[in-house]
Amino acid sequence: MRYSLVLINLMMIYSCVKPTEYSNVPALEFAGFSKQTLNQGAFAEDSVIMVLHFTDGDGDFGTEANKAESNIFVKDLRTSSTLREYKAPFVPLEGAGNGISGKISILLFSTCCIFPKDTGIPPCEKSKDYPTNDLSLEIYIKDRAGNKSNTITTPALLLNCK
Repeated sequence: MRYSLVLINLMMIYSCVKPTEYSNVPALEFAGFSKQTLNQGAFAEDSVIMVLHFTDGDGDFGTEANKAESNIFVKDLRTSSTLREYKAPFVPLEGAGNGISGKISILLFSTCCIFPKDTGIPPCEKSKDYPTNDLSLEIYIKDRAGNKSNTITTPALLLNCK
C-alpha cells in the first residue's frame, strides 16, 4: 500500500511538471565572445570563440555526418557577404518531447581589415591611417525542416589592422 501511494505521488508530481515548450522555428541568442580584439589575417593568424544559445521545439537541428549542408550562417556586416558557414552535428530525435536547447561555440578565425575604396589600400595590408576595423556579424541557424531562426547581430569586435 505504501508503495502505491509513493507511485501515485510521483505520478502527480511528474504530471504537474510541464516540459519547456519551444517554437518549432529555432531561436538564437548571442552569449558572448571569448575576447574583444582580433588581429587581422587571411590565414587563421588569430581567432575568437563566439558562444550562442539556441532552442528548437521539434529538435530537428544539426546535419547528419554524411550530408554536406551547412546550418549556421555568419555574415560580415562590413561587406554584407557571408563570412563563413558551419555544420552543427546531428541531434537525434528522442522521446515524446523533442524540444531542445543548447550552447553553440564556434571558433572564428580572423579576417582582413577593409579600407575605404578611395584610399587604394588593399584588404589585409597594414595601415597607420586606419589602425582598426569594427567587425560586427549577423548569424542565423536553420533546422532540418528548413526553418530559419531569428537573425542576431553581435557587438563589434575590434580588428587590429596594424
